[in-house]
Amino acid sequence: MRRTARLLTGTALAAAAVGLTTAATAAPVYAGDAASTGGLTVYPASVVPGDRAVVTTAVCGEGGSAAGDASAVGAGAFPLAPGTGEGEATGRFEVPPSAQPGTYEIVATCGDDERRVTGDLVVTLSSAAEQVYPKGSVKTGVGGALGTDPVQTAAGVAALAVAAAGGTWLLHRRARGDGI
Repeated sequence: MRRTARLLTGTALAAAAVGLTTAATAAPVYAGDAASTGGLTVYPASVVPGDRAVVTTAVCGEGGSAAGDASAVGAGAFPLAPGTGEGEATGRFEVPPSAQPGTYEIVATCGDDERRVTGDLVVTLSSAAEQVYPKGSVKTGVGGALGTDPVQTAAGVAALAVAAAGGTWLLHRRARGDGI
């Protein structure tokens, strides 16, 4: 019984550790509707063609300025001037109406020391306010496993409890050597 318990505990801990490290490395960094990758914050992170985007960076230092490049999306060069925040440079550009949906890299090069910072801009065909999100359940045809009937729900919970108790009893008998 102890060996089985150790094996199950070790497996559960290993799975949890893998899940936590995967979630920590895969999670993007978002601040509201702004995306920050590589030192350049793009706001909003998602735009439709014809919208304006604002970029900020604190990498260029106090009073620093930078030259921005949004030619990947077709907007061309734009300046970043010292902003209102401490050590931030801010710039704006307009996404051309002909821009295609996709993710584009926006680049800023600091004026003093030629440091290069990047950020991502996502171009979509509809704004977040216009997007329609599905409501309700998915009609898969499986049918009411967890329907509104409390009697069926209670019967299902009872069946699961009996199965768990039976499995525990069988594992206990196997560990003692009583048969099975």
